[in-house]
Amino acid sequence: MTESARKEAAGAGLCAGRVVVVTGAGRGLGRAHALAFAAEGARVVVNDLGVRPDGSPAAETGGPAGEVAEEIRAAGGEAVAHGGDVATPEGAASLVATALGTYGRLDTLVNNAGFVRDRMLVNLTEDEWDAVLRVHLKGHFLPLRHAAAHWRAEAKAGRPPRGRVVNTSSGAGLAGSVGQANYSAAKAGVLGLTLVAAAELARYGVQVNAIAPAARTRMTERTFAGTMAAPTDGTFDAMAPENVSPLVVWLGSAASEGVTGRVFAAEGGRITVMEGWRPGPTADKGARRTPAEAGETARKLLADAGVPERVYGSG
Repeated sequence: MTESARKEAAGAGLCAGRVVVVTGAGRGLGRAHALAFAAEGARVVVNDLGVRPDGSPAAETGGPAGEVAEEIRAAGGEAVAHGGDVATPEGAASLVATALGTYGRLDTLVNNAGFVRDRMLVNLTEDEWDAVLRVHLKGHFLPLRHAAAHWRAEAKAGRPPRGRVVNTSSGAGLAGSVGQANYSAAKAGVLGLTLVAAAELARYGVQVNAIAPAARTRMTERTFAGTMAAPTDGTFDAMAPENVSPLVVWLGSAASEGVTGRVFAAEGGRITVMEGWRPGPTADKGARRTPAEAGETARKLLADAGVPERVYGSG
């Protein structure tokens, strides 16, 4: 860790002086992240479009982003609300502009916004596919692109940033989830985006990581109602979204220096480093096989391979 990073981490909170943007921060995981960053001294841009779990317009008024920003300010922190659609170029640009215009800098981007439209594959419509990929995947790409452009400009101007990006994937993106083809594909795409961004932005002093959380949110409490319910006996609430936020705050702080291009699963008190696709059993004939030979080889290799682990929790 550099001396400047040590000083920042040793200040009034792990993120003292940092400006953090959290998308989809009006409820659930995003709200928990925003509050946790503020508790560690960050100034927070709270983004939320204020829609229902399926992305349709909400009937409520006032807006969840404003409510969370007010909650942070009431606790003595600094926050500003942003209600734009981060899956549009205009919304993503104004998100970064809000951080720079309000606080004069941008240090951390947490991409968290999303919704679900669950359907078995044969019943999944093109609109339902497009809508989920739009908010999850394009809603990650566009804020990341605009933040990266700012950090690149800072680096070229001789002001190298300690930029941090935390993307939100899911167990569904790691191993698939029945009835969530669109969501699983989008969350798998987030992992690929994370790896590329980590490699490309390292030269500018920016670290990019991803989490695959399992927690109780408006999306998961419907899909996984049996496992997401809060305990009534006073025991540890493993599915509380607040359990995931400490890792996100650390990844978004200067203290995480040197950690990039990694994926962490987070659930309750458990943190797991995911190791991704690794070569397993292999066979090389040194020449082209017939289809029958290829099938025979594949079956032999599968017999030596481990059984894929299925992870169905999503965030």
